[in-house]
Amino acid sequence: MFKYHCLNPIAAVGLEKFSGQYEKTENVEEADGILVRSAAMHDMELPDSLLAIARAGAGVNNIPLDKCAEKGIVVFNTPGANANGVKELVIAGMLLAARDVVGGIEWVKENRSDENIGKSAEKAKKNFAGTEIEGKKLGIVGLGAIGVRVANVAKHLGMEVYGYDPYLSVDAAWNLSRDVKHVLNVEDIYAECDYITIHVPLMDSTKGMIGAEAIGQMKDGVILLNFARDLLVDEKAVLDGIKAGKIRRYVSDFPNAVTAGQDGCIVIPHLGASTEESEDNCAVMAVKELKNYLENGNIVNSVNYPNCDMGVCAQVGRVAIFHKNIANMITKFTACFGDNGINITDMMNKSKGEVAYTMIDIEAPASESIVQKLESIEGVFRVRVVK
Repeated sequence: MFKYHCLNPIAAVGLEKFSGQYEKTENVEEADGILVRSAAMHDMELPDSLLAIARAGAGVNNIPLDKCAEKGIVVFNTPGANANGVKELVIAGMLLAARDVVGGIEWVKENRSDENIGKSAEKAKKNFAGTEIEGKKLGIVGLGAIGVRVANVAKHLGMEVYGYDPYLSVDAAWNLSRDVKHVLNVEDIYAECDYITIHVPLMDSTKGMIGAEAIGQMKDGVILLNFARDLLVDEKAVLDGIKAGKIRRYVSDFPNAVTAGQDGCIVIPHLGASTEESEDNCAVMAVKELKNYLENGNIVNSVNYPNCDMGVCAQVGRVAIFHKNIANMITKFTACFGDNGINITDMMNKSKGEVAYTMIDIEAPASESIVQKLESIEGVFRVRVVK
């Protein structure tokens, strides 16, 4: 029996995927797995029982990844599960910025007592008319699950699309329209495009990537969209760009005191991945990832450990070992089993940066003494008997 704890409300369609092997607990101290959306976990005391955390969403800034890695706690996210919801809002953001729909709606509200509002609107509408997006150049920084979808839709809307992603995956490349122009330098996006939207993860290398220098390279009157992470953009530099006429509109899905209510800013209350469908998709994927790991030891879509999948174990036993990514570890692991006369039938070792994960299928149960020997090897974080 496995126990799971929800730090945030998780869609029922996901929780229904748990079988009779699972029990929901309100006590995090006894949980094998945690499901989370936005709850802050950096100051949490993580129980020794905890094996995995599944984030029902893409961003994991609320989870202490390094701390989890050192404790042998696998952290999952759900890439692509909310991509369609975000994509649709990005397209809506472009349209709201191109045509001053928000300003027009506010004008109607302000003039609702005007008995001749229809005639008045004919005179006022030129202030909100805006421009069309067909034929305009759209630059997409980051061609992951969301960026690719935005690119493909924009092509259908008649835009000329440029994409920049030095780490473009094979799957993304297959799904990307052949008409999208893949550029090698992000500066080309800045210089050429009428609309720029960013879809990259927040890391030390990307924090503040859209700052005064990048904005200075952009075309006058550019429309900038941020539906990825607020800290990717230096928003004070954005306000300076708006005042200088460099930026026509800034559309953000991250409300804060810097941009809220500012001229030239369209700030949306973080609705990108908040659709019913997105939340359902994220919940289902998170639960499937958690179950696959707890039952089989398989890791799919982890952000702090490498993917490692050996399917369902058909042997008597399976052991999973979390350890530092250093030389000679496999030799030491296999020796522990060999010295006890246990045959290894299958094994997989994967690494990710400074950490590694090894799964070993064996023809006999792993005794407590073998587990203790494995745990005593320098560089081992955790040993888990999966079966």
